[in-house]
Amino acid sequence: MRFQTPLVPARLLRRYKRFLADAELSCGTVVTAHCPNPGSMMGLAEPGMRIWLEPNDDPRKKLKHAWRLVELPEGHLAGIDTGVPNRIVGEALAAGRIEALSGYTTIRPEQRYGTNSRIDFLLSAPGRPDAYVEIKNVHLRRAGDWAEFPDCVTARGAKHLEELRAIVAGGGRAVMLYVSQRSDCARFRLAPDLDPGYAAAFDRAREAGVEMLCHGTRIAVSGIELAGPLPVDPAPQAARSALLEIDTESP
Repeated sequence: MRFQTPLVPARLLRRYKRFLADAELSCGTVVTAHCPNPGSMMGLAEPGMRIWLEPNDDPRKKLKHAWRLVELPEGHLAGIDTGVPNRIVGEALAAGRIEALSGYTTIRPEQRYGTNSRIDFLLSAPGRPDAYVEIKNVHLRRAGDWAEFPDCVTARGAKHLEELRAIVAGGGRAVMLYVSQRSDCARFRLAPDLDPGYAAAFDRAREAGVEMLCHGTRIAVSGIELAGPLPVDPAPQAARSALLEIDTESP
């Protein structure tokens, strides 16, 4: 996925109302940009951070810039647009570049399933059970090279895990694919201290047979594409919450 117009650097002044951010361009002009991320963006929205904006001249858009990237230490980048993972996974599926999900002849996005839900991708092929693939954006990093999810409570995410568990119980294939939009992470785990309910749902779903996958990304100011798989922590994730509490309470 290539950005439609060349990105321009800026300095973040503030993020507010979830979907708005003020930033100062290199010329000194202050602009308000659309922030395509409803989450907490923990560690990625600190005033003073160098960010990258995508300008547009679309007369239908009130805001003429959209926030796309954050610069990280040691030359790394993070993508903040939560819509990107579905786009780059769709491209990778069409090109057959996700080995764990290869061999399907039909790829259908946004299909209804469960209770008032839509699966991100429904994969089909003759002689195989349909594969229900849910995508989650990941851009939290707090320790080592671990990418973590979620960065805030997500009741909707826990609901998706329960619905995927029901797919497996009915004889289908269910896959949760986490996409790490950070170039400085090499492994994936949950953040049970931030959402213990999601961690418990994750453990139930994995034990029931829902496949838990994670892929990294290649991020540049020209665009973002899906990279190879990252290992997923095999340990029960809800149990980590107690360990994190002990660490926090230790003198």
